[in-house]
Amino acid sequence: MTVPITPVPGRRDGASTRKKLLRAALELFTGEGFLASTTPIIAERAGVAEGTIYRHFPSKEHLLNEVFRGTQRWAVGVVKELDADRSLKAPDRLQRIARRFVETADRDPAAARMLLRQRDARFLDPQSRDAAREFREALQQVVAAGKADGMVRAGPAELWTSVWLVVLAFIIERVSAREWTAEQPQVGQAIEAAWSAIAAPGPPAPGRTSSPEVPAAEGSA
Repeated sequence: MTVPITPVPGRRDGASTRKKLLRAALELFTGEGFLASTTPIIAERAGVAEGTIYRHFPSKEHLLNEVFRGTQRWAVGVVKELDADRSLKAPDRLQRIARRFVETADRDPAAARMLLRQRDARFLDPQSRDAAREFREALQQVVAAGKADGMVRAGPAELWTSVWLVVLAFIIERVSAREWTAEQPQVGQAIEAAWSAIAAPGPPAPGRTSSPEVPAAEGSA
C-alpha cells in the first residue's frame, strides 16, 4: 500500500521530501510509538534536517494526522471497491475485504498497523476522526446488508462491525509482526472466526431440538 500524499506547491524535490517524511513517520509511529518518535529521529530516518519537517508540517501531531488519514482513505476505497460486487453475499465480501487488508499487512506492516491503531487516538484531529468514522461506516454497510439478508446476528450493525474488526486487528498484528504469513492456515481460520462471531445462528441439526430435553430425575412421576 502507498499512503496517499496531498500535493503541495513547490519543486519536485519538495514533494519527494514530504513523501520521505510521511514514510519515516509511518514506520516510526507504528514501530517505536508516537511519543518515542521525536522529530530528530523522524528527520534522521527520512534523511533530512530536523528543520525540514516544519517546512512541510506545523507539528509532529500534524504529521501523525496526515499519515493516519491516508490509511483511512485508502481503506475506505478498498471496502467500497469490494462492496460494489453485489453478486456476492456479505460473508464473501467481508472475507475479500479481510484478505486485502491481510495482504497489505504482509507487504506493508506499518500501513496496516496504522489503519486500526487506537493508541494515539487522543492526538487525532477532527478531520482524522471523520476519516476513521467514514471507514467504519463503509464497513458497517456491508455488515448491515448481511443483517438485512438474515445472515448477521440480531442487534446493531455497529456492534457486529466492531466485533469483526477486533478479530481482524488480531490477524493484522500477527501478520505484521511476522508471526504468521498471509498464506498460513491460521489466517483463514481467524477470518472464518471473525464471521462466525457475527453470523446469525443456524437452524438446529436434524433430529435435535434447540433446547435438548433434560432427563427426569429417578423416582419422579
